[in-house]
Amino acid sequence: MIEWSEMHLAIRDAMRRFIEAEVVPKMKDIEHGDEPPYDVLRRMVATFGIKDMAEARFAHQIAKEKARTASGTAPTRPEEKKPRGPNPEAGNEMAMRLIPVIELCKYSPGMVTALGVSMGLTANAILSRGTIAQKERWALPLLTLDKIGAWAITEPGSGSDAFGAMKSSARRDGDGYLLSGSKTFITNGPYADTIVFICKLDEGNDAKHRKVLSFVLDRGMPGLVQSKALRKMGLHGSPTGELFLDDVRVGKDRLLGETEDVPARSEAKDTFTSERTGVAAMALGIVEQCLRLCVDYAKTRVQFGRPIGEFQLIQLKLAKMEVARMNIQNLVFRQIELAAAGRSLTLAEASACKLYAAQATMDVCIEAVQLFGGNGYMAEYQVEQLCRDAKVLQIYGGTDEIQISQIARSLMGAA
Repeated sequence: MIEWSEMHLAIRDAMRRFIEAEVVPKMKDIEHGDEPPYDVLRRMVATFGIKDMAEARFAHQIAKEKARTASGTAPTRPEEKKPRGPNPEAGNEMAMRLIPVIELCKYSPGMVTALGVSMGLTANAILSRGTIAQKERWALPLLTLDKIGAWAITEPGSGSDAFGAMKSSARRDGDGYLLSGSKTFITNGPYADTIVFICKLDEGNDAKHRKVLSFVLDRGMPGLVQSKALRKMGLHGSPTGELFLDDVRVGKDRLLGETEDVPARSEAKDTFTSERTGVAAMALGIVEQCLRLCVDYAKTRVQFGRPIGEFQLIQLKLAKMEVARMNIQNLVFRQIELAAAGRSLTLAEASACKLYAAQATMDVCIEAVQLFGGNGYMAEYQVEQLCRDAKVLQIYGGTDEIQISQIARSLMGAA
């Protein structure tokens, strides 16, 4: 893929009109107030038929799984799936999913994060490992955004070492479990209706040898406390909070897959791959907006009797921004081409994609603030917000340092 098709551009233009009408007027309340983004996001998924498509895809998937179960055919685990064949429509569907991300990130990367964690990470964790009953019970409302989801793995003492330092636990209790522990930096945590809670099975053994399990929790369960939204440097359109569990009693029906043998570590890695892959589209939106703002400013800002765009140092900044935009766009196009070929990025490839896109975006944003000078440091000018928002791309879904480690281990055959 070398460029967007006419259909893609039509969807892009429609999305831009929606954002101008529905998102931009709300930006002050979302960015500097305490208004959660979910009502606007629900209008978006309804306006563009995303909700209807999600319902149709879900019904088709469940019908196939039920037919397979009725015929006695064993379900295929995600790690056992064979590569798919070429499917141009899959590439087109990928493009249609990425275009809203790109356009919305030009104004609120936080809203994209809130949307992606609910409809993407949380729903997909249930879809990939849950039973049919669990999918019907929890996944569909997440896919349609009727309910808000949170994927809870990070703990106060286990940022990058998510599994090794994990202390949250599940203890067997009769025919169920008691869950205890705390999670932090949880996207959608304060408002989540459905939470995928990842913890270790405590059998009295050494913590490093314990199984990792995933449970599905609902808001309001006894012993579950969801904090108020935390104050952050950026990404204000994405409510982030803490979760506290004190002997939360759950039945086996809330254990994903309803078996302790489901490899939750593998599911988490799949989730990281998906999360890291999505950073490229977010980065493209931020970079495109920064470049547009900087070009306009360079044409109109006059210093020393000339528009600053006539000075070579400013031209160098703009040229480097365009190079970054082209490179990140090519990463997005590669994802679309891979989908059309029935393939997807490996974890190491997704890590490389995230590493480059995040670093290039941060470089562009810093230079955008510099180009605007004192104005760039003011909240009145959007480059200030985009710079704050961009920084998280180097942190969540695995820090830059973790991406480097993953890429290097893959190259040396140790991944």
